[in-house]
This record gives sequence, C-alpha cells and structure tokens, in this order.
Amino acid sequence: MEYRTLGRSGLKVSTLTMGTMTFGGGGAFSAVGKTDLDEARRMIDLCIDAGVNVIDTANVYSNGVSEEIIGEALGGKRKGDVLIASKARMRIGKGPNDEGLSRYHLVRECETSLKRLRTDVIDIYFLHEWDGLTPLEETIAALDTLVAQGKVRYVGCSNYSGWQVMKGLGISDRHHQPRFVTQQIHYTLEAREAEYELLPISVDQGLGVLVWSPLAGGLLSGKYHRDQPTARQLSGWSEPPIRDEDRLWRIVDALIDIGNNHGVSAAQVALAWLLGRPAVSSLVIGGRTEAHFKDNIAAASVVLGDEERTRLDVVSRPPVLYPYWHQQFTAKDRFGPADLVLDRDGA
Repeated sequence: MEYRTLGRSGLKVSTLTMGTMTFGGGGAFSAVGKTDLDEARRMIDLCIDAGVNVIDTANVYSNGVSEEIIGEALGGKRKGDVLIASKARMRIGKGPNDEGLSRYHLVRECETSLKRLRTDVIDIYFLHEWDGLTPLEETIAALDTLVAQGKVRYVGCSNYSGWQVMKGLGISDRHHQPRFVTQQIHYTLEAREAEYELLPISVDQGLGVLVWSPLAGGLLSGKYHRDQPTARQLSGWSEPPIRDEDRLWRIVDALIDIGNNHGVSAAQVALAWLLGRPAVSSLVIGGRTEAHFKDNIAAASVVLGDEERTRLDVVSRPPVLYPYWHQQFTAKDRFGPADLVLDRDGA
C-alpha cells in the first residue's frame, strides 16, 4: 500500500480509504447496502491488514448507525495507525437546527459523532456540503473551536464548488484559523468536471483530494453493460447522474479491454487511472461484500502504461467549457480537460 501526504499537511494517508456508507443501511441508505456489525468487523480487518489506514464515515450515514458500527467494531481502540474521517451538514433530525453548518449544529454533531465512534478525536472532519444560510465565518470559527479543544485534528470540505473552497481558505488565512487540508469530491472517468476548478485549486492551494464513489456507484466496475442497469439504479439510487449513456458505455468497454490485457478487473483499471491524477491522495472505496473490497484493494498495485492512460483520457473526454475553450494552453499550464489540445473548432 502506498501512502501519500494529505495536501500540505504532514499526515500520511493510504491511497485507498475504507468507505462505510453501506454500514447499517437505514433510511435512504438501504439502497446502498445493509452491512451489519459482524460483517463490518471482517471488512475493517481486511482493509487494515491490506494497509488501509483511513476509515471514512458521516453522521448522516444510516442516521449515525455507520458511526456506531465503526465504534463497536474497533471496540473503542484504534487498531494500529487507523485514522477516522467523518462529516456533518446534512439533515439528521426533524428540528430546525438539525441540519446546516451553524456553530450550534456543527459542534453538537461532532460531539455526538465522537460518542458513537467511541473516540476522543476525529482525525479529519469534513463540511459535508455547502450551507448558504450560515455565514462561512461562523462555520470556520466553529471548526477552530473543535480543533482547539482537541476534538478534531484536520478539517476539510466536501462537495464544494471552486469559489466556495477559495472563500473558506480566504477566511481561514485572514483570521489565522484552521485551513482546509483536503476536500472530498466526486471524480471519475465518467465525471471529470472536477478538473476545471477543484483539482487545479487543490494543486495551487495544497489540498489533498479524497475521491468518493470512484467507480460511479458501480457503473465503472465492468459488471454492467448497455441496457443492464446496476443494482443501485434498480433500487432507486440516482447518484451519480449519467447525462451521456453512450459515452459511459464507451468508457466501460475501454476499461474492460485494458483490464483483460492486465488480467485484472475493469474496476481496478478505473481506480488506477484516478490514482495517477494530480492532487489525488486517496480513493474512498466501498462494497457490499468482502469480495468487493478485495478487488478494489488490488487496484493499488495496478500500473497503467502511457498509451492506456491516453486511451482512457480520449474516450472519456468531456466537452470543453468556457473560458477554457477561449484560452491558449501550453504544456506546462494545462490541466484536466485543458490537457486536450484545442483546435480551431474548439474540439
């Protein structure tokens, strides 16, 4: 297992992070998975034995049951150098203050998560999504309090737009408060929008990137083909949205072909491609079974050749958005979609 520093921090994280959205399976998350305590214990041990040192969860996953299962599985003790990441922002109850990023909600939810996880500190605490009603100054100040109290070690954001990330960093720098060291984003061969702003910001500002749902909810696993919906789609789970199905299946075809050449799964190829992208620190892998985790973990040792990477870049090439099609790129300042050489037609 390879370990990378998380952004400009000194924290070393494994290139694969254990995702636990399937733990519990309550409410809206029943479509994702229903992993119980015994199976969770086996999965956690499997990941730790393979060198994974980050377990990712959130207060909203099965309304806190995911955190409870992790706390029970670890028995209130950290195994080795295991890091725990959690998040807050989403609605967790029916009350008027049961959602958002107010000081009240954020501090309360952090303290509740600590109790569920049976730990004194959350290593990486993410703002799960933007809150347009709460001043970001209040939110950053609340994170500062949690860090000062020793309840949180590092802070990050998730599902933010580029201007939202930069606003948060600006507030932190201006008030000398904890800076985001990482962001957790959705980024795959099928969904490369993060390359326009989020990844360049990460490179420029020194943010590590954790990628959630790196297989696009299983769509890039190679198990599904044209006219064959995934189990999640059949159960009503709609993330991520697919806007060009023909492009999706062209990507899957390429993943399967390259995987066959390496003797590995399409999923491992998709993960290996992501691990070679700028600023990416770790991929949050999940699974309904131990076999899913084993297959994903094996991606850490897959090495793609330059021609294979080029093939995947081309087949997954997204449209070039403004102002990128208006700019003339050179080799040293291209990034993501910008590393497409624009011709006179902007293609």
